[in-house]
Amino acid sequence: MILSALFITSLVVSNLIFQKFFYWDFFGIYTFEISVGILPYPITFLITDTISEIYGKKKANQVVTTGIFASVFSLFIIYIADYVPATNWSPIGNEIFGRVFGATAIAVFASMVAYLLAQYVDIQLFHFWKKLTRGKHLWLRNNFSTFLSQFVDTFSVLFLLCTFNKISWELFGGLLLSGFLFKVLIAAIDTPFLYAAVFAFRKYFKLKPTEEIQFDQPTLE
Repeated sequence: MILSALFITSLVVSNLIFQKFFYWDFFGIYTFEISVGILPYPITFLITDTISEIYGKKKANQVVTTGIFASVFSLFIIYIADYVPATNWSPIGNEIFGRVFGATAIAVFASMVAYLLAQYVDIQLFHFWKKLTRGKHLWLRNNFSTFLSQFVDTFSVLFLLCTFNKISWELFGGLLLSGFLFKVLIAAIDTPFLYAAVFAFRKYFKLKPTEEIQFDQPTLE
């Protein structure tokens, strides 16, 4: 439940804050120009990889599906909040609120499409590499699955946002490169955290190195 809560929070927050963009000079090697919405998003891949490793493919897919409902529900709440009129003394008026959250519908739609493609690709590839390596080399399946899925995610969401004129096509190439490289960098950095999480879960549940938690199937009496 804790992992699912972190996953859903990261996903929903990334949709809400995406309209602010910032730059980051990476030691003079490369300057990233990316949305702040990208900051919590890599956490979702770390969490699904952890769930995949400990709880299995089915549970990881269930968490991904739950994230879709959370995104739609958050969009419903935002629509209501945007629809009701602000009072004269409201610190945030209709115009400012609309500017901040007005593009949320498109953002959520674009994010959901990219999210579905990327997360399911990530889970499929993670278990493909896990089966191929017989449960060994966690770093390999973590990074190889995440690299491709992150490219799918970045390309999809930027393509849709440009298509709906939320971002200029002139920025597409630069944002795609910056977004993908940033996510690859974060994926490489989070590998030790994945090892730590998997180690802690295996120790807590007393699992063998390649063992997953088995859930009892409900029976009809």
